[in-house]
Amino acid sequence: MKKYRQDHKGSNRQTLLNVAQPEELMKFLIEQMPDKSRNNIKSLLSHRQVLVDGQVVTKYNHPVKVGQKVSINWALVRDEKPVRGLQILYEDADIIIIDKPAGLLSIASDKEKERTAYHQLTEYVRTKDPENRIFIVHRLDRETSGVMLFAKNEDIKHSLQDNWKEAVVDRAYIAVVEGQVEKKEGKIRSWLQETKTRLVYSSSSPGEGQEAVTCYKVLETGAGYSLLEIRLETGRKNQIRVHMKDIGHSIIGDKKYGAMTNPIGRLGLHAHILAFYHPVSGELMRFETEVPKKFSQLFK
Repeated sequence: MKKYRQDHKGSNRQTLLNVAQPEELMKFLIEQMPDKSRNNIKSLLSHRQVLVDGQVVTKYNHPVKVGQKVSINWALVRDEKPVRGLQILYEDADIIIIDKPAGLLSIASDKEKERTAYHQLTEYVRTKDPENRIFIVHRLDRETSGVMLFAKNEDIKHSLQDNWKEAVVDRAYIAVVEGQVEKKEGKIRSWLQETKTRLVYSSSSPGEGQEAVTCYKVLETGAGYSLLEIRLETGRKNQIRVHMKDIGHSIIGDKKYGAMTNPIGRLGLHAHILAFYHPVSGELMRFETEVPKKFSQLFK
């Protein structure tokens, strides 16, 4: 018996699938379309041709539930304005998760209004409806790459921000720092303040600024550098960069906070993991991006 059917609308072929049991999207698609290879299906996901209940999904392990409808657009959408430099990891009616490249601002500054993740995503959602909007939930520094979460309406934004500590269950970064960090694991605690020139610095006196706590673990050392996994107990501006300087191991490429070298032509900081409870469904969502190749090449 044929497991799926195709609707023909002009030149656009579309496959419609009904979910009969809960499982991961990739497994569901492989089972439902046995004539398609794994690489074929991965390509459909990466080219944003798979929709679950009308929402584009690109993540292989996205869970599908009984009663949901999965559709595949066999013709690539050509009239949708591309999102320049951004990779959308996940999207539904409430949130968008991206992998932000290094060098792109999260939101507009005094000098740059348009080349920002916020502006590009706003343009993207408005291709579907001119009234659509995007809301910043948290930020990454311009030179930091990695996982970033945006809300699609103001209520979702406030829900996430107001309950950030409870909603976020894991948030990890990968950093390349100068020198060999001798202590394999550690916790850094200080109180951060900011000068009029926007330079953040540490105070060891409680109450002098915002408390900041950073935990790190050494993953690899060699060639004058260390690769660290970093987790935050607080999320302050420039926190990781300041704390790495405090322990005498500035992040590579971070001249602002004491770095003497820039071997890969960018800041050596990447937002690697973000795991949180979905603000509407309550489902645990986890997004993990690959460590930039330029980072790992330093240790070969």
